Amino acid sequence: MTTQTSIKSPADCPAVIPVFPLPGALLLPRGQMPLNIFEPRYLAMIDDALRTDRIIGMIQPDAEGGGPPMAPKLYRVGCAGRISQFAETGDGRYLISLTGVSRFRIESELAVTTAYRRCHVSYDAFAADFEPRAGEEAVDRDGVLRALRRFVEANDLQVDWSGIEEAPNEALVNALCMMSPFGVREKQAMLEAADLKTRAEVLVAVTEMELVRASGGPEPTLQ
Repeated sequence: MTTQTSIKSPADCPAVIPVFPLPGALLLPRGQMPLNIFEPRYLAMIDDALRTDRIIGMIQPDAEGGGPPMAPKLYRVGCAGRISQFAETGDGRYLISLTGVSRFRIESELAVTTAYRRCHVSYDAFAADFEPRAGEEAVDRDGVLRALRRFVEANDLQVDWSGIEEAPNEALVNALCMMSPFGVREKQAMLEAADLKTRAEVLVAVTEMELVRASGGPEPTLQ
């Protein structure tokens, strides 16, 4: 069975994976995503994943792309995660945690007999995802923290500043992106950012756009 430590390159990842379409859910490499699984088709997906390589692809539906409600069109880029924690509740739900491995690009969707969807994917465009803390030195950490402070003050939020100050740049940027309250398009832009520096820039830009919107300024758009 594949282990987290053995996944070191695109070649170590399965080419065919189950996908879990979930709007607003952003998983990034080495990030942690808790999930409460209750739909029968996704309970079956978890059962099958636990019997094999424990890999699930998190991906967002593309609301503008059409498709039936049970099988909406998907964005082409998602992130594969490995089931790193698993618990079963008394009422039949699964509580799991996914640890992000790498982003992927959908090459094709398979015709399946399972209730859940499966796709043939490629990780080749995201080789840097397998390098922990790659590109950290290029991140404008001060800019990220300034935008965060303004957002926290504007929304009267409580945050653990000591934990934030101690976090390495990759963990800081990715955690803030994953926890951010922004929409599907904004989350997708963060996911598809070319590198950590660009992801941080997208996070700052989206945060500033939201601050302008909240203040009653002209409605900005994310290009």
